[in-house]
Amino acid sequence: MEFGVGYFPTHDGMSPGEVARLVEDRGQNALFFAEHSHIPASRESPYPGGEMPPKYWHCYDLFVALTAAAAATSRLRVGSGICLVIQRDPIHTAKAVASVDHLSGGRFEFGVGAGWNREEMRNHGTDPKVRMAVLAERVEAMKEIWARHEASYSGEYVNFDRIWSYPKPAQWPHPPILVGGTGPTVLDRVLAFADGWMPNWGEDAGVLERVAELRARAERPVQVQLMSVPADPAVLERLAEAGVHRAMHWLPSGPEGVVQRGLEEWERAVGTYTKG
Repeated sequence: MEFGVGYFPTHDGMSPGEVARLVEDRGQNALFFAEHSHIPASRESPYPGGEMPPKYWHCYDLFVALTAAAAATSRLRVGSGICLVIQRDPIHTAKAVASVDHLSGGRFEFGVGAGWNREEMRNHGTDPKVRMAVLAERVEAMKEIWARHEASYSGEYVNFDRIWSYPKPAQWPHPPILVGGTGPTVLDRVLAFADGWMPNWGEDAGVLERVAELRARAERPVQVQLMSVPADPAVLERLAEAGVHRAMHWLPSGPEGVVQRGLEEWERAVGTYTKG
């Protein structure tokens, strides 16, 4: 099992490139960045974890941060955890994904999802009632752009005819697509258009049973990565037994000392697990 970390790349904390160099030097395999373009001040949608931390509305742009992280490292896998595809134009997003993957030499992993903040979606022109259908079409349309010299797509929510878009991703036919979330139909989305599942630990008590369900339903290799994993060797043991590919722990956003302490806590848990 591989190990990685997640981070909200805020403008008032350790920079994306600095965090990336730190976690690569310390032996982590991957770094995933969160995304929110903004947080509506109305705060109508309840935050799943209680009081929302300010880091949610202080993040750099996702792909700007990913580019900085990729440029600062040579081995580290960099990813989106998650990219809110329903809030992004698919042609622009396909270009951004391909650019980061190309510039990094094929080190990008594309975590995607619909998100939970209904007002945030509406501000980007997306009706929350159709967000899952929008997500599916936008991902499928991007796959066409990455795979073809001349791409077209015709759907209910995405339409374009005969476009050229380069560069293409370094990974063929595209970077791994990982669907986030633990909703009742999430496995259907993984099987329909993704390469793997990336749920948060703690959101669904039966997540490991659902990993087994996904593998039983899949007719192809499907990767599973877990976000929000606590620094607990016993949890890591359970994930390894379930065949999880990578476990990832959120680091706190802040200055270097704060990030270092969070990373050291995770490293102790990983060290205890790997030593048995």
